[in-house]
Amino acid sequence: MFIIGELINSTRKAIAQAIEQKDEGYLKDLARRQANAGASAIDINAAASSNEIENMKWLVDLVQEVVDVPLCIDSPSADALAVGLEHCKGRAVINSITAEKERWAEVLPLVQQFKSKVVALCMDNKGMPETVSDRLRVADALVNGLTAAGVSPDDIYLDPLLKPLGVNHLYGLEALDSTRQLHDRFPSVHIVSGLSNISFGLPERKLINRTFMVMSVFAGMDAFILDPLDQQIMAQLAAAKVLAGQDEYCMDYITGVRSGQVKA
Repeated sequence: MFIIGELINSTRKAIAQAIEQKDEGYLKDLARRQANAGASAIDINAAASSNEIENMKWLVDLVQEVVDVPLCIDSPSADALAVGLEHCKGRAVINSITAEKERWAEVLPLVQQFKSKVVALCMDNKGMPETVSDRLRVADALVNGLTAAGVSPDDIYLDPLLKPLGVNHLYGLEALDSTRQLHDRFPSVHIVSGLSNISFGLPERKLINRTFMVMSVFAGMDAFILDPLDQQIMAQLAAAKVLAGQDEYCMDYITGVRSGQVKA
């Protein structure tokens, strides 16, 4: 299970403020705590700050002073992605590429140059997918295009793009069905989602996020962009892995319980 810690993202007011004030202590502590809580990678996003290029460079260097896990370089700007990747000490994750012609042309060369893992959003020039078949059509283009360009299927993380239940109560079923079919069609490719999208606009969002996460594990999702400091969601993920047969002899679960990270 691949967990991208989502908290160092400038769209969050506290993070934007910390970036502008160059609050190194706060940001280092946040990176360290996410890694210690079980994050496989730390998301770095400076897109909403006043000088994204310089702040991306600064954040990447800063976070790497205190964590050894990979970084997920996250930006709508290909220039910011390039700067972040250049400063990464190891293999990074690019967030993200799409099948949109312009985005594809900008980001694919970076994936190839830096041999990065990549989050691939199931979106093309027609916009957000409306149906499961839309996602499968775009996923075909993404996976075939990336593998033809030399990217290993194991380095591809398809994002089916969750839509908020507050808009349509059937979007959860659509997301789960998409995940199942993507997993069946591309068994060597990973499937990822940002959990918070599913609950946007609803009360008690964490309850929705946690429940959807458990259900999506059984549908075939094996990567999440989430808050690893939410101890309950991490504990439920550990339990879901056991129940889905993904934790041999339940050793990860037992180790988590013994360390105090996994508890009811």
